[in-house]
Amino acid sequence: MTQTGMTRVGIIGVGDISSIYLKNAAELVPFEVVAVADLSAERAQARAREFGIPNVLTPSQLLAHPDVDVVLNLTIPAAHAEVSRAALEAGKHVYGEKPLALDREAGRALVELARARGLRLGSAPDTFLGAGLQTCRQLIDEGVIGRPLAATAFMMSHGVETWHPNPDFFYQPGAGPMFDMGPYYLTALISLLGPIQTVTGQAVSGFEERTITTAKRLGERIPVRTPTHVTALLGFGSGVAASLTTSFDVWHAQVPRIEIYGSEGTLSLPDPNTFGGPVRMRLAQDKEWRDVPVERPYSQNSRGLGLSDLLASVREGRAPRASGQLALHVLDAMQSTLESAEAGRTLTLSTTAERPAPLTL
Repeated sequence: MTQTGMTRVGIIGVGDISSIYLKNAAELVPFEVVAVADLSAERAQARAREFGIPNVLTPSQLLAHPDVDVVLNLTIPAAHAEVSRAALEAGKHVYGEKPLALDREAGRALVELARARGLRLGSAPDTFLGAGLQTCRQLIDEGVIGRPLAATAFMMSHGVETWHPNPDFFYQPGAGPMFDMGPYYLTALISLLGPIQTVTGQAVSGFEERTITTAKRLGERIPVRTPTHVTALLGFGSGVAASLTTSFDVWHAQVPRIEIYGSEGTLSLPDPNTFGGPVRMRLAQDKEWRDVPVERPYSQNSRGLGLSDLLASVREGRAPRASGQLALHVLDAMQSTLESAEAGRTLTLSTTAERPAPLTL
């Protein structure tokens, strides 16, 4: 720890997403980045120069460095579990990008290792800590829409090959719309409604191949090896029944991101891949929808907020809100949805997670 009490962060993986973490580290949710590492030394050097980071290391050097207290794991999803495990074994706290791992057993092993070592483990997404979803949390906790009864959620798109330069991995096992975007929706729902008990899934692929339309690989075809339209019926321990559809097969849609239906009215949530609003509500007696003021902090892109909260949890001796256990529960829900679809029956989740505490003002 530094003299100011701020836990020192080392980043492994300095691809595109690292820039917003580093920008926010300096401006929005301050934390101290002391080192970066990447398989590409040139890329790590460039990122260090851009943000004034003192140490450019190899991944193994970063894990062994005495000035690094927390590893921010921004590697590709296939490497998440391996890098996080190595960091925990090196005695470092870990916060990583989603998903926690590609399967629940690897995720469970990370949670158990962190617990055994007395270390903090956290994972994105942290958008549920933003102004929009925290406003929704306050409305639900205050009983404004009554008792939550049901919910619907939709992530409808036509995939990433129209804008991503290398979209191949999005169509491989461990990816697809559920593993890519599902964490935002499931984490939001769990933070508002509590843990999930059962899932019933349906999963199909609308296209056998995808055609890349970005310049460098224009016209190249890539195979689809994972379901690209996935629907889950979610049974929450609180008694709420919800449905979630994630798709890379839809050209256009007019559906809400997330709606929660209560005994006294309906709450319309913002895009859970963002931190702000809008938040809309219509109670039983209302003739029209009305906008709810979003006045809480962190309405802009605040990626790194979950890491900042994890650092605070180390100092305060509590669990982080964007915890490894929450990420494991989300991972279990996603994997179980695909397994349910294949088996043709409802499955009971083998994990649970506490509803994260609201972000205090």
